[in-house]
Amino acid sequence: MKQESTVNVLKAVKSGRLFAAALAFVVGSAGATMLPQDKNEDIAKRIAPIGQVRTGSADAAPGGDSGSTAARSGEAVYNQFCAACHTGGVLGAPKLNNEADWEPRLAQGMDTVLKHAIEGYNAMPPKGTCGDCSDDEIQAAIDYMIADI
Repeated sequence: MKQESTVNVLKAVKSGRLFAAALAFVVGSAGATMLPQDKNEDIAKRIAPIGQVRTGSADAAPGGDSGSTAARSGEAVYNQFCAACHTGGVLGAPKLNNEADWEPRLAQGMDTVLKHAIEGYNAMPPKGTCGDCSDDEIQAAIDYMIADI
């Protein structure tokens, strides 16, 4: 008899747990449907990115403005990006307006000089240290460096 009453108690406990779980599900579901539902616009605002990353001038700002309206001059590019190596001839860089340094390079043609400046050559990295310079700005910097030759 004792074993039979234990079984009945276990059945009652199991059914009580089942009842409690079912009741919790029903109450939880009813409560969720009674809560105000967010509109898609509210959700979109809440999960929208907090900022944007822009790299270089190739990424246009919203509205089509790239942030820069005019190309930098050859002198400006040289002073900001080229002078560190080309003033003293670091690692064989041709010095500013030094005919002996530039003559063998210019003998290859300006297209080759520009190609080497854009793609990098020997110790010079591509576009020197100006990753966001346009090809025209690189050409202007070369023209500035050889202006007095």
